[in-house]
Amino acid sequence: MKAKLGQPETAADAKALVDKNRAAGADIVKLFTGSIVRPNQVTPMQVEIARAATEEEHKSGGLVFSHSSNLEGTKVAIDAGLDVLAHTPESVNGIDGAVLQRMIAQQMTIVPTLKLFSQDRDIAKIRGLDYQFRHLGGRLVYGTDTGFLADYDQSEEFRQLLAAGFTFRDVLEMLTTAPAALFHLSHREGKVMPGMRGDLTILSEDPASGRPEAFTHVLYTIRGGTVIWQADRTTK
Repeated sequence: MKAKLGQPETAADAKALVDKNRAAGADIVKLFTGSIVRPNQVTPMQVEIARAATEEEHKSGGLVFSHSSNLEGTKVAIDAGLDVLAHTPESVNGIDGAVLQRMIAQQMTIVPTLKLFSQDRDIAKIRGLDYQFRHLGGRLVYGTDTGFLADYDQSEEFRQLLAAGFTFRDVLEMLTTAPAALFHLSHREGKVMPGMRGDLTILSEDPASGRPEAFTHVLYTIRGGTVIWQADRTTK
């Protein structure tokens, strides 16, 4: 994997890799601040290397995501000033309210990706961490690990979010206003109101019904006021 994923050994290396990727068209950096090197072993990234990459990306206005894996990887993400945890840490041991408050103070975001951990024996603890983070005032943004996971059905992600205690309105926020705020697009994205761009998803079932699968029953996808996808209703 070393040929495909940059593995900077110094702060200067990290900055150079960020600049190289941005020149190639990347607009987000993802750091493995906690790398799973073998089962039950996570190696944290050096804080100074993570900080150098983060500061370099921030110069261009980009966001920096973290795959943190556990407490140590999460601390590196916090100390280095990263913006987003791309997944809830798989091991939540030691990630207490004080750690979450530090994240919130730095306006960090978590993308739960709970389907990724749905078969984990600690899934209830992982869900609980997301709920606690949101309850304390943290921002959650909807996302999956589709691509790594071969199953593209997102129903399980919504089931896990509701099992965590989130309401359909909480989930709706994760899908709309929260990502718009994260990507600094709230002035034209995330709401249905005059002056907004007109990016809409039309569902065939009301999520207020309490059925998490309702979010997956998409009839139309509209971008900028133009329908770019619609379901084949003859197969319903």
